[in-house]
Amino acid sequence: MTTHDRLPVPGIPHPPRQRSATRSWNRFRLPISEETSAGGLCVRVDRGIPFVAVIARRGRNGKLEWCLPKGHLENGETAVEAARREIEEEAGVRGEPIQRLCTIDYWFSSPRSRVHKTVHHYLFEYVGGEITVDNDPDQEAEEAAWVPLRAALTKLAYPNERRVVQVALELLYQGSQR
Repeated sequence: MTTHDRLPVPGIPHPPRQRSATRSWNRFRLPISEETSAGGLCVRVDRGIPFVAVIARRGRNGKLEWCLPKGHLENGETAVEAARREIEEEAGVRGEPIQRLCTIDYWFSSPRSRVHKTVHHYLFEYVGGEITVDNDPDQEAEEAAWVPLRAALTKLAYPNERRVVQVALELLYQGSQR
């Protein structure tokens, strides 16, 4: 007699039926899509203190979340060109690229797919413009503000963006006392 032929004994739990993990996962698995975005930190210095342009948009939970300006690359754009454009569109300020900071990636789900997103971040020096969300073509950004760079470590909603700020701080304060 095999274990499948035995009747369950009342009061004694029996082991669950074995399933193929791959087969059960494949039934529910969404297709994967890849997305590439770019953004960054546009920094201006006022009285020796670096400030960064940040924006606030609604998260999936409906709460206002502070984040760095970023967005998708448009046809033929390089990542640094897209980052410059997104900062100007979403925060209203213009910057000149100084250096690539880092690339982050993360996963999220949309109704039709699991999305693997790669975001290239750059450091920009502020050269002009007024902080505003009025020119955001997608109207996702609800607020924009200059925030002291160190304060962005606690103001930004996402840990991966706080790590980008940390990279910028290390770069800007390289070789000096903090």
